[in-house]
Amino acid sequence: MTINDYNFAGKKAIVRVDFNVPLKDGKITDDTRIKGALPTLKLILEKGGALIIMSHMGKPKGKVKPELSLGQIKDAVAAALGVAEVKFAPDCAKAEAEAAALKAGEVLLLENLRYYPEEEGKPVGVEKGTPEYDEAKKAMKASQKEFAKKLASYADCWVMDAFGTAHRKHASTAVIADYFDDDNKMLGLLMEKEVKAVDNVLNNIERPFIAIMGGSKVSSKIGIIENLLGKVDKLILCGGMTYTFAKAHGGEIGGSIVEMDKLDVALNVEKLAKENGVELVMAPDATCCDGLDFGTMTVKEGAKIETYPSNAIPAGMEGLDAGPEAQKNFAEAIKGCKTILWNGPAGVFECDEFTAGSKAIGDAIAEATANGAFSLIGGGDSVACCTKFGLTDKVSYISTGGGALLEAIEGKVLPGVAAVKGE
Repeated sequence: MTINDYNFAGKKAIVRVDFNVPLKDGKITDDTRIKGALPTLKLILEKGGALIIMSHMGKPKGKVKPELSLGQIKDAVAAALGVAEVKFAPDCAKAEAEAAALKAGEVLLLENLRYYPEEEGKPVGVEKGTPEYDEAKKAMKASQKEFAKKLASYADCWVMDAFGTAHRKHASTAVIADYFDDDNKMLGLLMEKEVKAVDNVLNNIERPFIAIMGGSKVSSKIGIIENLLGKVDKLILCGGMTYTFAKAHGGEIGGSIVEMDKLDVALNVEKLAKENGVELVMAPDATCCDGLDFGTMTVKEGAKIETYPSNAIPAGMEGLDAGPEAQKNFAEAIKGCKTILWNGPAGVFECDEFTAGSKAIGDAIAEATANGAFSLIGGGDSVACCTKFGLTDKVSYISTGGGALLEAIEGKVLPGVAAVKGE
């Protein structure tokens, strides 16, 4: 069943969205995720349905934390939907009365799903690797099913529209599917777009295909890097992982971030790239500093900012961005490509002094997109880069999911998608 074909008239739809939005003093600082869900939510209302919205916020780990209450955003959700009121159920597991009273055109927002450990299905307060943990895990799985059954009881149909959590087999993202037949469970419009975008990148490749992988650690990206080496023509590796590669060749990296236990992994990535005929592009130089305050993301007074070769950074200096030569090389590599995937920044872009590398990548992607390339931007930091540099409308598609996008590209089956499709 597809959401466009479904008759929502007179029915209650429970929709899993990703409203895990950033807050400051109780106010939303970035409403991208709410905007992403609006087409699905508005379609259900337009078709005469009643909406029950469920989401998580933050990581309360099975405990009630007022600062992570979804009640803080109900008025913002109402304004975004264009409705007078969004009703609120302060306990997502005891919302029978609120759900039963809901009429066509009305909206109910459930409290943070992760106030209940049953949502994630992980035992709380028991040490992993012990017999007690194994027993607690079995009990929790049974409780998770009951929690999912309770959520399902509120509605006539279930819509999965939270791509950002589709890689998790949680009660609301996958287990709940067991309590709806195939005609009453479906992907939302955002999920459909996300799945199609990933499919475009991996299965409808127009070449040359380039992937840009940034971020601080090789270890967190190794699975996707290895998978991409069998698909891409070019691969840019940037960000903090630059210095692990430099160190693997005996380079001096000063105080730059490094994974000393992954030097062999870095060398193997280079070997695989060569074997697969992939052009591997890395930063030959780095913009370095001896005084960045990571707490405030500001350069301390009197601190030096200098450019050095990535493999010859003096003691006391830390590589924080791709240097001028690297920026040129990255832009040149992206130029002329027809399929582009970007995940992870080239530096500490949150600090204005170290945005140049990420901006060079973003600008080059925007130019290639204007010349007909399909560009997929994924992962929170890459999306934040596009927003910061005003590029959101200059790329083909911006994914709302970080981990889910990476796992999909890595070739893994996403539980949130499989649950709907019955895979």
